[in-house]
Amino acid sequence: MAAVGAGGSTAAAGPGAVSVGALEPGTASAGNVKHLVLFLHEAVLVQYVDTLKLAVPSLIYTLQNNLQYVAISNLPAATFQVTYQLKILTTALFSVLMLNRSLSRLQWASLLLLFTGVAIVQAQQAGGGGPRPLDQNPGAGLAAVVASCLSSGFAGVYFEKILKGSSGSVWLRNLQLGLFGTALGLVGLWWAEGTAVARRGFFFGYTPAVWGVVLNQAFGGLLVAVVVKYADNILKGFATSLSIVLSTAASIRLFGFHVDPLFALGAGLVIGAVYLYSLPRGAAKAIASTSASTSGPCIHQQPPGQPPPSQLSSHRGDLITEPFLPKSVLVK
Repeated sequence: MAAVGAGGSTAAAGPGAVSVGALEPGTASAGNVKHLVLFLHEAVLVQYVDTLKLAVPSLIYTLQNNLQYVAISNLPAATFQVTYQLKILTTALFSVLMLNRSLSRLQWASLLLLFTGVAIVQAQQAGGGGPRPLDQNPGAGLAAVVASCLSSGFAGVYFEKILKGSSGSVWLRNLQLGLFGTALGLVGLWWAEGTAVARRGFFFGYTPAVWGVVLNQAFGGLLVAVVVKYADNILKGFATSLSIVLSTAASIRLFGFHVDPLFALGAGLVIGAVYLYSLPRGAAKAIASTSASTSGPCIHQQPPGQPPPSQLSSHRGDLITEPFLPKSVLVK
């Protein structure tokens, strides 16, 4: 069996040594299934200490997913979508505490704006906010959202710390997360509904709507990977803002949700805060420097027939993007 070292190298310990780099998705051919199995055995079972580290965020993610269902059952969809943006605040705070990450003044201001917007929405909800089903408990929904945001922030930063402190790839870490998440979910199912499942079957109650939610969650996780790879944080902020607008529109159409000025104000503050938090750090400085260089005297005369140099080329180093902290590339 091969010992996988840092950087994905392999120390040969006899026949059948497996290279991590050769087994990344997209590089393994159909004939490498045996090598893939050997690699997974090495990475998941032999190096069990690294695998056990993923038990903590996996447990938290499982708890978070259940808390989200509790929250959405007790809050209007639009209110839940706005309030759930508190995960940006909790993620930022945990990143400062656990990763020693610094935030710009604009980001701190946007976090304060975000909290203010959520508080206004919750004040609107507590004040009535239009008719709601009798079985909804806004207090329980708010508590579930806050707990879910806290768990999301901690698990996301913890997972990022694991990724940056080890040589394992993101897809391997997601596999380890999935193994623990599946096991923990089955244990919770057996604990809460074991008798009903044994009597009615595992897939009892899987209506088309339920399958739609399952597929939507899976597709959303894959879509996050595409966004992380091909887009930037500004587009991610626009996507979040669009999700709030769409959730509000769907709530109005499907559930008769009433949008009053207080909710509109709070939601607007949250959307603005998400956008401001997504802005690249140093962008304002680069824009100001560009304006000054454009209006200043021309020092160098460009020879005829040659295009002028880019005004932004000397400032690209100032554009430092402060990323959202993803829980995982493939986990929502």
